[in-house]
Amino acid sequence: MGSIVVDVMLKPEILDPQGQAVAGALPRLGFDGFTDVRQGKRFVLTVDGDVTDEHLARAREAADRLLSNPVIEDVVAVRVSVEAGPAAARDDS
Repeated sequence: MGSIVVDVMLKPEILDPQGQAVAGALPRLGFDGFTDVRQGKRFVLTVDGDVTDEHLARAREAADRLLSNPVIEDVVAVRVSVEAGPAAARDDS
């Protein structure tokens, strides 16, 4: 089985209260040096067999039409995961 990862982020001009809360908590917990935090969402789409160009094209279409709200979000990445299955959610690439 193959997996496709879709990353969606709020547009830069959209207020990100969750990111601001995390940014405020980081120094209080001893994590200094970060100037901004933006939160987003990640989708992992699993397919039977290897990921094909057609799978990627359909994932991009799904990202644009269903997985993101184009008014406030950008699809920032649609890529083949380096790991298959549920572990793909931990893909650190």
